[in-house]
Order: sequence, then C-alpha cells, then structure tokens
Amino acid sequence: MPNTSYDALIIGSGQAGNPLATALADAGQRVALIEENLLGGSCINYGCSPVKAMLASAERAHQLRTATDFGIKDAEPKTNIKAVVARKDEIIGTMREGVRSNLTEEHKGITVLEGHATFTGPRNILFTPPTGPLQELSAKRIFINTGTRAAIPDIEGLDGLPYLSTTQLLDLKELPKHLLIVGGGYIGLEFSQMYRRFGCDVTIIESGTQLLEREDDDVCEALSKILTDEGVEIVLGADVRHVSRNEEGIFTLTASTKQGDRRLRGTHLLVATGRTPNTDTLGLDQAGIKLDEKGFIEVNERLETNVRGVYALGDIHGGPQFTHISYDDFRVVRDNLLKRGKRRSAKQRPLPYCVYTEPQLGRIGLNESQAQEQGLDYRVASMPVHTIGRARETGRTNGFWKVLVDPQDRIVGASILCAEGGELMTMFQLVMMGKLKYQQLQNMVIAHPSWAEGLNNVFAKLAKPE
Repeated sequence: MPNTSYDALIIGSGQAGNPLATALADAGQRVALIEENLLGGSCINYGCSPVKAMLASAERAHQLRTATDFGIKDAEPKTNIKAVVARKDEIIGTMREGVRSNLTEEHKGITVLEGHATFTGPRNILFTPPTGPLQELSAKRIFINTGTRAAIPDIEGLDGLPYLSTTQLLDLKELPKHLLIVGGGYIGLEFSQMYRRFGCDVTIIESGTQLLEREDDDVCEALSKILTDEGVEIVLGADVRHVSRNEEGIFTLTASTKQGDRRLRGTHLLVATGRTPNTDTLGLDQAGIKLDEKGFIEVNERLETNVRGVYALGDIHGGPQFTHISYDDFRVVRDNLLKRGKRRSAKQRPLPYCVYTEPQLGRIGLNESQAQEQGLDYRVASMPVHTIGRARETGRTNGFWKVLVDPQDRIVGASILCAEGGELMTMFQLVMMGKLKYQQLQNMVIAHPSWAEGLNNVFAKLAKPE
C-alpha cells in the first residue's frame, strides 16, 4: 500500500480545521483535510446555522400571533414545516458549498479527502474512502477536529425506539403534536421555544432543580417564566427511568420526582442531554494519545496533545463547546506555528456565549455563582429590561441585565437576558478587554432610542454609597 506524505493532516472539516487548512496552505505547506461526513462541521450542518435559521421562522410566527398587541389585526399563523426546513436547507447548502469552494478552488495546496481516518501510529493515518482502495497517509503534524455527537443517556426502553436527536429534528418534515424534550440545557431551551411557536405542545423534562445548570438562579427563573408564559411545560427534578412507545406512536416517559413517579406522554421525543466526543473510532491508542475520563483528548495551552506534533482543536478537547471557541483554537495554533515571536494560549481566554431564546441570554465573564465560588469581592447591579425605553417601544420587555464589578470598579462579568442580548453582551466584553472602569462609560452619550441606553441605567446602580 503506497504512503502519501503531507506537511499537515487535518481530520475534520469544522470551524477550526477549515481555516487552519487554508492558513497552512497559504504558508506553502502541503495539506490534506479528511472529512467523513459533511464539509463545514457541526456549526453549518446541524448546529448554529440551521437552528438559528429555523428560530427565525419561529420568531415570524410569534410576531404574527402577537400582532394585535401592536394595533395590527392578528391571525393565527399556520406553520408549513416543509417550507421551513427547505429554507434552512437552502441556507446551509449555500454555506457548505462556500466551504468546498474555499478549500478546493480558492487556496492551492489543499487536498480534500472524503472518508474515515484511523491512526496507525503517531504520524500515520489509514484513510478509508467510501469506495476505492485504502490509503496510508503520513504528516509532520496532525490536527484532530472531529467534534462531538449527541450523548444518549442509559434509560431503560430507549434503545431501539425512534427518538430524535437535534440533527434528526432539524430535518423532520412533520410538526410534532406534542414534543417531549429530555434535557433543560441550551439546546433544549432553544428547541422548546421554537417548536412551541410553530404551534406544538412542548414539555421539557430536566433532572436538575433548574434549567441551565451553569447559570444563576435568577436567570433560570426568568427564562422559565418566559417559556411557561408562552405555553411550554417545564418539569424539573424529574429523573427519567423508563421510556416506551405504543402502537399509536405515543411515547410514555416514566420519571421519578420528589412527589413520586410521573408519566409524561407525547408524539415525539427529543433527547438533548449533552454531547460525547468523536474519539472512539480514531484509533488514538495506536498513536498513544491520552484521553480524559469522558473520552475527550487532553491538550496543553497550545492545544498540543501528549504526542508531540499532534493537536486537538474544537469540541474534541473538552473545552467550552462553542463555534467561536473552535475558531479561536485555530488562531492559537496558527499563531504558535506560523507567526514568529507571537505566542498564544488557549487558557484563560474570554468566554462569551449566547442562548438564542427570545429574549437572548448573553454571557461574558463570571456570574454570581462563579464569583462566590472563587471568593471574589464584588458588587452587583441588576436592572429590569422594561426600564429601557427601547424595550417599552418594541414591546420586548422581558428579562434583565446583571453586571458584576470588582473593588477596582472593573467589570468581571455580565448576564444580559434581553432582546439582542448577545450583541449587548459584546459591549461588556469590549469594556473588559480594555480594562476600563465602569465610570468611564457611565456618562457616555448613547444614541436614543437604543438598547445600549441600558448601560447608563445599570452603571448608575453600581455607584458606591457615599
């Protein structure tokens, strides 16, 4: 079997792998990028882009349903889910083709290989295409960017039933009459509001005592109220022990609660209980690459594994599972390998993220729970969204802002549950990166009427007592 040698092998066409391939190729290296599934990784194909495209359709339905509040004759919208899915498919299809064009036409030196990669040694890969002969590949450096897949809990009766992952639900061309969602994390919340606005009955079943276990209690309580006001049923503290499905296609979930067993029934079941790494079929043991107890690849601050010259980028190394973090992984590796004198670390970088419910939850830095765990001396200011003029004018008054500052009056974290919360959160991130004191922005002239005027309101609450 012939061996083809490259300067770099990249396994996985995700948000870190693709730009790294082009950067290395532009630097004159011979690069092979191996993708087993679809070019573009999870973000384009079954994560950020398709979910947000369908959330936009759900928001339009909600606007029609609530139009009477704005003096417009309302009409109950009828969701054409086939058209919603078709719009989503068109968007991601265009994006996927853009990725292919960028890799194969706009940059020289990249070979895209479609198939499966398995390590046979620290620098060697066995490549298995869908058809044709196996190939042996080797490279000076290998980069793993294979991401994660849905984690399926060990629930009696679940195996063999036609439950849905988020990927499958995004392609479903029928509206569930009653969608059961196991899992009250970011994914569960976004899908619950989406399908409720499409006109479905929706129930979230969460084993913990609150939604979004990493968020502060007040944030979770506010989001819970927003969802329940729209008609989403939320069942907390419910440990699902058994799942069955009858001849009519109705799922029955038996869950243990403090009040005793509870049975929940629905026509469709979404399992959204987290992600598991795609490391189990890569033959990592043949390369001596270490994994943690959950199967994620262990890396140092440069994202290099314990095997010199082998790197892991994106969700596969167990860091925060966000597209923008994966992209920053690319920048860390690029700068350390290609830019002389410039060193970047993947440790202690800012972690902005957004939950795309309506309103959005934008987060940067620490929340109160984390600040207390670290023993940080902080002050906090909280402000309801309805105090912002723009909120009252647009009728988007749900939510609140919460900002933490340290004894030096520098912002250490913000939780922004508000319309355009993700965009507003970025302003706080810029302030934090500039290490500015909040007083430097408190009297800033802000265009009226805008959401950003909330800055003046919330900063006023941070003033130290005389």
